[in-house]
Amino acid sequence: MYSVKEIFFSLQGEGAQSGRAAIFCRFTGCNLWSGREQDRASAICDFCDTDFVGTDGQNGGKFSTADELCKYLKGFWPLQTNVKPYIIFTGGEPALQLDEELVDSCHNFGFEVAIETNGTKPLPSGIDWICVSPKADAELLITSGHELKLVYPQSLALPDKFADMQFEHFYLQPLDGPERQKATQATVEYCMQHPQWKLSLQNHKILGID
Repeated sequence: MYSVKEIFFSLQGEGAQSGRAAIFCRFTGCNLWSGREQDRASAICDFCDTDFVGTDGQNGGKFSTADELCKYLKGFWPLQTNVKPYIIFTGGEPALQLDEELVDSCHNFGFEVAIETNGTKPLPSGIDWICVSPKADAELLITSGHELKLVYPQSLALPDKFADMQFEHFYLQPLDGPERQKATQATVEYCMQHPQWKLSLQNHKILGID
């Protein structure tokens, strides 16, 4: 059984795949925050701006099998295209639900599979694009992949803690919120002083798209 908060088709707004058309499948649940505002202050990740509670979001629901979910997901990809469908599993924390059966089913349906994870849970094999976004002092189990995207600044997750890990791309993304302008300037300055890191902006918010 897979519990999905929402499914939608849009453009990836962040990181190395920014601008790429994708189907987003947001799973319910996270291991670093309950999703309830009353628990935010005590959460490991206390700055999350995503609703991942319940299955009542856009196109959300419960799916009994991997094939059932994949068949539903395939319907969100434009029919008149020869480009391989690109699916991004996100959350919450998608590694709580994404398993090898679902990855294999996605491949059987012709998908390229990506995940955006906090890196604290094991991942099934076969994922085509792994993006890890560390949160606070949560211990990382996933220390290699295609992209490390760190929200900045985080006092308990400084960039140099991750700089020697085995990722192809290293991104800093300004912390959203009341101090966003200040965080953006700090991120720009850090990237200029440490060229290993590239700036990631939330372009979907800038452009006003989902």
